[in-house]
Amino acid sequence: MSLIVFIVVLSAAVLHASWNGLVKHSSDKFLSMSAVVLGHMPFGVVMLVYAPMPEAASWPYIVAGAVLHTGYQLFLLYSYRIGDLTQVYPIARGAAPLIVAFVSVAFLGVHFEMMQLLGILAIGAGIMSLVIVRGVDGLGNRNAGLMALATGCFIAAYSLNDGTGARLAGTALGFYCWLTILNSGFFAGIMWFLQPSALKNVVRQRNGRKLALLGGGGSFLAYALVTWAFTQAPIALVTALRETSIVFALLIGVVFLKERVNLAKVVSVALSLLGAVLLRIAR
Repeated sequence: MSLIVFIVVLSAAVLHASWNGLVKHSSDKFLSMSAVVLGHMPFGVVMLVYAPMPEAASWPYIVAGAVLHTGYQLFLLYSYRIGDLTQVYPIARGAAPLIVAFVSVAFLGVHFEMMQLLGILAIGAGIMSLVIVRGVDGLGNRNAGLMALATGCFIAAYSLNDGTGARLAGTALGFYCWLTILNSGFFAGIMWFLQPSALKNVVRQRNGRKLALLGGGGSFLAYALVTWAFTQAPIALVTALRETSIVFALLIGVVFLKERVNLAKVVSVALSLLGAVLLRIAR
């Protein structure tokens, strides 16, 4: 992985951690998630002015990606409502790069160096080890654990889909702009039936507009960068490095939110960062 791709993906991870922090610490999860997802649309529409039209072969992937992102967002939304997400959500973020790596090797014919595989495993293990940071209560919640694993499957699926589709599109930005516009429409349609007040409050409430601008803008930029990275490096490596966003989320929590740090968190962060270093120095 080249230095520029490495820096771009790490920047995307920081942005991802930041918008997740906005959603996680909002009292109204329906409003915050709706604001972030719908906040993608104006950015996507504006950037279409500068992005070429994707090749025809990529359109099935654009539609599939919009569906998969919508599924991910809904599972993420309900995961945030289960309780202390830090006990179960690391399952999703840690499982995703492992699933992508397995599918890449087993079905897509991708070959990795030993150091690359060790880097992926270290990041996945470091993130998933966060499950035990605050005890085993989250693991005892069967529904929460299953939802976290399902979320991880959606992450893995859209990563593989988007990486392939962006390469076929011939334009990473054009591919993602159309995908996120469709995704916003799908999500809004579902939320209209589930929680119509959340959609209205995105526009009516100052907090909703702020989340749409900051959270939506940060989320849009984060995944636009990741989509470009998918066209420059193996999908599994990009996915694994992107999941270091959990590490940045923890650092944000400790530095800005004054959350407690303990030895388990330090070990988890160190293991994930070791994986990032291994991916960087691998040829």
